[in-house]
Amino acid sequence: MAIPSNDRVPRGDVTASLNYYSPPADKSAAPFNYVDAPPAGQPTRNYSDLTQETRIHDLRGQESAFNLDKDAFQVISNVGPSSESSFTEDDSIKQNYYPEVEQVLLKHIPGSNKIHIFDHTIRRADPSSPRNPVTRVHIDQTAPSVEKRVRRYFPDEAESLLKGRYRIVNVWRPLNKKPVESFPLSFASTSTLEDGDVVPIQHRYPDGYTGETAAIRYNPAQKWYYLSGMTGSERLLLECFDSESLKPGSGIGGRVPHTAFVDPRTRQDAEGRESIEVRALVFGP
Repeated sequence: MAIPSNDRVPRGDVTASLNYYSPPADKSAAPFNYVDAPPAGQPTRNYSDLTQETRIHDLRGQESAFNLDKDAFQVISNVGPSSESSFTEDDSIKQNYYPEVEQVLLKHIPGSNKIHIFDHTIRRADPSSPRNPVTRVHIDQTAPSVEKRVRRYFPDEAESLLKGRYRIVNVWRPLNKKPVESFPLSFASTSTLEDGDVVPIQHRYPDGYTGETAAIRYNPAQKWYYLSGMTGSERLLLECFDSESLKPGSGIGGRVPHTAFVDPRTRQDAEGRESIEVRALVFGP
């Protein structure tokens, strides 16, 4: 891809600080994280971060070399404008943007035949925003939490659905009108992730529901990427889980560590990144 000569967006490979998992001080304690304010006397989370300088490769110009089965991430280009204009009202997003996300998934995940979108999050690099970019390496779901969601949303069909292929895919896109400069998203190919790198984390919600996410231990064998200057016409599919990965010899990892990061080359006056991520259960074939 030709880059304009006046482009001020950071491009190319970069070394940046990523925050990996550091276990609780009490090594026997199960790691947990509260989604919102924790109960009185409890910390928001009981584990901490290990900051590690990490080489992150720019995949701009080689987007087609990566796919969900091999890497658990995939870039979709040339997506048309959304009928959702403001991305400020949840009901409007569900009405206008969710159907577009569903069509992207059905079109780009071969054999998919049933989509259930269960939530979305808007993040803005603004101290006043309720959700900022997450600068901690993580995976949104684990195998047990995905099965739990299938049973939660489809109590009558769960046994049948769980016999076929099922996944959770996060569809991520920037909302900035200009190419993203600050807090770009980085992600590691699942093919370079080892089982021992993945640490289940209890994800506790205010309504009493407990899901499970995963933190990631640092491992120099992991290979990290980002897509420089992402625009609103691009989508990033992040696969959190794929049931095919449970089959011996499938060669499918189905889980992608990811995190926003501070690019040391970013201009001080760069526009703050705004983005939306939509999470969906994907069934079939």
